[in-house]
Amino acid sequence: QVQLVESGGGLVQPGGSLRLSCQASGSISRFYAMGWYRQASGKQREVVATITSANSTTYADSVKGRFTISRDNAKNTVYLEMNSLKPEDTAVYYCNASPFSVGWQDYWGQGTQVTVSS
Repeated sequence: QVQLVESGGGLVQPGGSLRLSCQASGSISRFYAMGWYRQASGKQREVVATITSANSTTYADSVKGRFTISRDNAKNTVYLEMNSLKPEDTAVYYCNASPFSVGWQDYWGQGTQVTVSS
């Protein structure tokens, strides 16, 4: 029902910046929270940042002060601005939509690769 499409990934040098976008096929206000997760090769998927419909945000300790999550409800889009990128930020980044109802399914995008390397 809901499609999430990420974009904005790529190759960047350490210390550089990228902005990821997640475009939803419908209103993102219907979800409790939107979020960004990442999965590095050989590692578990981890939460990077979340933003609720009430605009409350959370960040992983590893990205606090460097990443900013935001949303544009009119465009059905959530963003992740990534600054001061480090090689350890290299991962596939996934967009997530979490419903209000516990019994409802989460939605995931296809992922976009972010590679931080010299």
